[in-house]
Amino acid sequence: MSDLLTQYQIIPDRVPQHVAIIMDGNGRWAKQKGHLRIFGHRQGVKAVRAAIESAAEIGVKYLTLYAFSTENWTRPEQEVNALMELLVDTIESELPTLMKNKIKLATIGDLTKLPKKCQTQLDKTKAKTAENDGLTLVLALSYSGRWDIIEAVKRIGIEVKEGKLAPEDINDGILDKALNTSCFPNPDLLVRTSGEQRISNFLLWEIAYSELYFTPVLWPDFAKDDFYKAIVDYQGRERRFGKTSEQIA
Repeated sequence: MSDLLTQYQIIPDRVPQHVAIIMDGNGRWAKQKGHLRIFGHRQGVKAVRAAIESAAEIGVKYLTLYAFSTENWTRPEQEVNALMELLVDTIESELPTLMKNKIKLATIGDLTKLPKKCQTQLDKTKAKTAENDGLTLVLALSYSGRWDIIEAVKRIGIEVKEGKLAPEDINDGILDKALNTSCFPNPDLLVRTSGEQRISNFLLWEIAYSELYFTPVLWPDFAKDDFYKAIVDYQGRERRFGKTSEQIA
């Protein structure tokens, strides 16, 4: 009943267009339960499903989930391998749901680092959902904000070297187009679970004016009501983008 009440508090014409989530706390959740970390990751899939359903129900257009960072490759090999297997299984099993709800799957990150099996499943699912016109679900895989900015600078540098771009013409728009995220609007709201209050190298350029929301809820326990609470909190804020309140009014 509580999630229904929270959902009713949401103002339909002020729903954020793009919500990004740092899904944190799977390992701690599993440890609290006396299980291995991978058990927490498996339970986290339920929270992913809840977030996707919540976003789609209230009209969010883009939902970006920080699924695996470039730094996560340094974790124990057994955990990384288990995560990759879980990724493949989840994408495959969720395809019917994506199609039913007209959800398009997209990715950002260095996918060449992923196992071939993962790359194949991702490509297959992205192709099958390409024409869906509902929510766009963006998975950040083998991704970090610094990596993306460096890769963008390299692309811009090549254009300058080839004489296609003058250094003095480089601006925000040029960098925007060179980033992995160029096809998506910048996030209006960034949510992080588990009580940690840091960005962890996620969408560093894109969140310059995003609203930040931190919740102590560990990711496997993150339910629809928690998603709605984040939206209600966001709607209670004044977004000024460097202007004064009087200018916004």
